Amino acid sequence: MENKNAPLVGIPHFAASLLAILTPFAAVPPYLSLTRGLTTWERSYSAVLAAGTAATIPITAGLIGRVVLGALGVSVGSLRVGGGLIILLMALSMSNPGDNPVPRASRDASSGAIVPLGVPLIAGPGSISSVMVEMRHGAGTFHAPAVILCVLTTCATVWAVLGFARTIGDRIGQTGLDILSRLSGLLLAAIAIKIVAAGGRSLFPILS
Repeated sequence: MENKNAPLVGIPHFAASLLAILTPFAAVPPYLSLTRGLTTWERSYSAVLAAGTAATIPITAGLIGRVVLGALGVSVGSLRVGGGLIILLMALSMSNPGDNPVPRASRDASSGAIVPLGVPLIAGPGSISSVMVEMRHGAGTFHAPAVILCVLTTCATVWAVLGFARTIGDRIGQTGLDILSRLSGLLLAAIAIKIVAAGGRSLFPILS
């Protein structure tokens, strides 16, 4: 049985899982493609917009998700299973990075930073559903602020990685980025299976 009187116990695990789902290094190739030919200021602005969008969408969904899910009659268990399956699909996609389309460069620094870079390349259905689940999973005064702080901290990490994207790309090259993407995909697949299993046990207590 979940202990809702200890809402902060699972926060470190949630933060680590969210970082794996957002996969900052996987955003480096599309970021470099989108910002090719832009000035240093425009690249920095694009990184801020992308990270800010990646933080705003999941937080907003998490805050209003309880009302929406309640109105739809969706339980935490079913949301976990659905979110876990989405994350698993993301993991499978990351295991074949060459198959993922890379956006082309744009002279407008904000056009590609919000969509598709911020959403859905960085903050997609997987991260959004994870934040919604975590918001509903816990209780207590400090749980929601702790989840929001995790999202902000994780997206600050994304912003930092994007800030050094050119250096990272030059140092490890496309092959290195592909290897990082595959390793992240493997880790993400394991997290997805764990989320689906937890949701299955919640929906079908006989499995516990």
